[in-house]
Amino acid sequence: MSNHYHVVVKLSSSEDWSEQDVINRWLTLYKGPLLIQRHHQGEALTTAERDSVSSIIEIWRQRLQSLSWFMKLLNEPIARMANAEDNCTGHFWESRFKSQALLTEEALISCMAYVDLNPIRAGMARTPESSDHTSIKERIQPAFNLAEAIKDQNLTASFNLPIKPLLCFEDTVKPEPQTGIHFSLSDYLQLVEWTGRAIRDDKTGFIPNGLPPILTRLNIPIEQWLVNSQHFEKIVHRRFRKSA
Repeated sequence: MSNHYHVVVKLSSSEDWSEQDVINRWLTLYKGPLLIQRHHQGEALTTAERDSVSSIIEIWRQRLQSLSWFMKLLNEPIARMANAEDNCTGHFWESRFKSQALLTEEALISCMAYVDLNPIRAGMARTPESSDHTSIKERIQPAFNLAEAIKDQNLTASFNLPIKPLLCFEDTVKPEPQTGIHFSLSDYLQLVEWTGRAIRDDKTGFIPNGLPPILTRLNIPIEQWLVNSQHFEKIVHRRFRKSA
């Protein structure tokens, strides 16, 4: 949006990461103290130095699974770029970010639909597939090159960790552990479409009722769409394989 953004984040535990995993992830973003660099390069350390390294790693482990730290890393470069464009200094964001825990599937889907419909409600787009900077458009028409975006960040170390696209829709609930969204993408698209057609007195925009259903507008057979949605992550990786 023009003056704010929304992001739906899944928090994952870092407890299963080894100390080396934590170091590799942190040094992707920061140079790190000399002591950690020595440890990372395999130099012999004293007992006191190893204890210090372990203490630092535990602090990093907590920060790498902290929503507050994530938002700090996200908001700070935006503020710096905006201040540079305006040739000014000081606070860019009006206040600290606000967050809401999404503890049920209903809460998650409702929040995702709300976020994806923001440009439509604001009158900035007529349909989900034409709304810029939304995850629903990226799912329909993948265009964001994750590998190139990472290269553009001038990270302090090479990024050799798995590149993750948007969280996938898993369509069905399975007995084994699931990391994706327990919903089908085609159902989600139709849910967003149906919700966006509702006219709200407090909002200026809505999806015109005269438009055909979203899958019809996209000219994609339902069978093909089901295959694409179930293998979204593989399709994105294959599309950008050469530049990864």
